Amino acid sequence: MSKPAFSDISLDGLWRNNPALVQLLGLCPLLAVTGSVVNALGLGLATLFVLCGSNIAVSLFRRQATEAIRLPAFVMIIASFTTCIQLLMQAYTYELYEILGIFIPLIVTNCAILGRADAFASKHGVVRSAADGLAMGLGFLVVLVVLGGLRELLAYGTLFHNMHLLLGSVAENSTLQVFPESYPGFLLAALPPGAFIITGLLIATKNFIDIRLNARRLANTSSEKGIKRVRTTGVIN
Repeated sequence: MSKPAFSDISLDGLWRNNPALVQLLGLCPLLAVTGSVVNALGLGLATLFVLCGSNIAVSLFRRQATEAIRLPAFVMIIASFTTCIQLLMQAYTYELYEILGIFIPLIVTNCAILGRADAFASKHGVVRSAADGLAMGLGFLVVLVVLGGLRELLAYGTLFHNMHLLLGSVAENSTLQVFPESYPGFLLAALPPGAFIITGLLIATKNFIDIRLNARRLANTSSEKGIKRVRTTGVIN
């Protein structure tokens, strides 16, 4: 099996095969807890940790796992890393853990994590599996943060509110009041239907950019094919 280039792995995770905007995996937490940047960042980092850890572990033990126990073994590995992130959040970011609630243990059922373990980590070495987990996790994290930022901004007129729940006392005064305090707020953005609409707009934006890039690439290819070299011999009067 040919080894994919690290540039392709990165581009797939961040853009071409983004788990949230292309594969449309993990939409339940994506829509449920992205009401603010801090919630989105907390869940995104937790998912990134589990995705990287499970990819590395699956790659290490891929030759020992037979076909009969492969998927159950992958689920056990993912569950182990999810338990680790649960304990870490309970110890250091308990209030944020309480806000995110059931969606932290539900990382075990995130199809993006199991999908990468089965489709990539079980077939490639540790380094490339770690890179794939990092790229896919970052792609998911970026979408979460962008969605959380847009929802928080539209619903409350602020950004980075309550960041101390994740970063501690250093982020006590991190709130940015983008809109005036008299801003009435856009309630739909704070609700799951608003998250669904904004996610659809993000997917449409990505598709529009892809179409424009493909059209430009095709135009450049056509112009290059149209160029012909002409060899002139003799004397031109």
